Amino acid sequence: MNEQFRTPPDSQSQAVLIDRLAEVAVRVGLGLKPGQELVMTAPLEALALARRITEHAYKAGASLVTTFFSDEESSLLRYRHGRDEGFDTASDWLYEGMAAAFRNGAARLAIVGEDPSLLAKEDPEKVSRANRARSKAYMPALSLIAGSDINWTIVAAATPAWARAVFPNDPEDVAVSKLWKAIFAASRADTPDPIKAWEAHNAELHARMRMLNEKNYAALHFRGPGTDLRVGLAEGHEWRGGSGKAKNGVVCNANIPTEEVFTTPHKDRVDGHVSSTKPLSYQGTLIQDIQVTFEGGKIVEAKARTGEAVLNKVLETDEGSRRLGEVALVPHSSPISQSGLLFLNTLFDENASSHIALGQAYSKCIRGGGAMSEDELASRGSNKSLIHIDWMIGSDRVDVDGITQDGRAEPLMRGGEWVSA
Repeated sequence: MNEQFRTPPDSQSQAVLIDRLAEVAVRVGLGLKPGQELVMTAPLEALALARRITEHAYKAGASLVTTFFSDEESSLLRYRHGRDEGFDTASDWLYEGMAAAFRNGAARLAIVGEDPSLLAKEDPEKVSRANRARSKAYMPALSLIAGSDINWTIVAAATPAWARAVFPNDPEDVAVSKLWKAIFAASRADTPDPIKAWEAHNAELHARMRMLNEKNYAALHFRGPGTDLRVGLAEGHEWRGGSGKAKNGVVCNANIPTEEVFTTPHKDRVDGHVSSTKPLSYQGTLIQDIQVTFEGGKIVEAKARTGEAVLNKVLETDEGSRRLGEVALVPHSSPISQSGLLFLNTLFDENASSHIALGQAYSKCIRGGGAMSEDELASRGSNKSLIHIDWMIGSDRVDVDGITQDGRAEPLMRGGEWVSA
């Protein structure tokens, strides 16, 4: 965090800060180019931010902005009144259209702000089936996103249901105000010059990324309470962090906010046991105190204090859902960690802690991966799956060593902090 860019958010109106966040989303997150189309998704409660993003997109030269709004109450009606066989159905036509838009050069922006407990009381089997159907339908579009064929980004809006979950002891209006304040701070929208603040932050992440790429470790070794995990890294892996160039030549920040540097693990070279250090909020279920054991890259045992049934349903999604697609390093001193908040939203919580992700790997984290076939990526150790779910394994009690190509262990993080610059 570059504190020299920080000003007290209380001195700025919420409307001004929402506008700044929208500008960050378009200029930093997307790097939107004149003539580009934009496909945006958002919850109904994020209308104010969606409108400001639309305005900044057109000011940046967008040819067309198309927004799809979702309604959580309508989603619940499906579980209350929908036919059982309908949970194996997804809007293929919609996702095929999105994939076509991306192939034709459109950018992608998602505004998140979902209720973390929306589906907590619904049948886990139906939730799992609906998620699987959606994942299959979305795969043609997701592959273009995960492969960095297009410029894309994710930002957040403070919605009442999400705010109530993060601040359960406050009146709704106070909770929403507090959540907006936290979003603005994490996204650097509460600075005098957010664009300049992001330039400085990206430079820091790029320096960390270059150091790790020069080291070219064969593996990472995580040790801490309930954790002794060796994560082998894919052949020809590359570390990424901060802004990066998509295949269409546009520089973008895929996540607003972001504090991580990340790469691709080898799908067959993960061994040991690991415990989560923060709860995972997944599809309306809070999965707490996850404990899993890996053998030969695959999870062979999984437990959780709460949400264990949902966790095991996730692991049954496909062959790749029991293997890792990402490993990321985040210092415990990250601003999101220091906020002391559990956001119950992966976009934020993953940036509070080092983490791993079950499922799909990013081809951009393999040298030359963008031009490789699925078989070529797999031969390097890259995982394939319908899911990509991040969960947190870092804390101020977790150490990380880098394992060199000749097997030596080098201190990389101690007590959750980088050992050297």
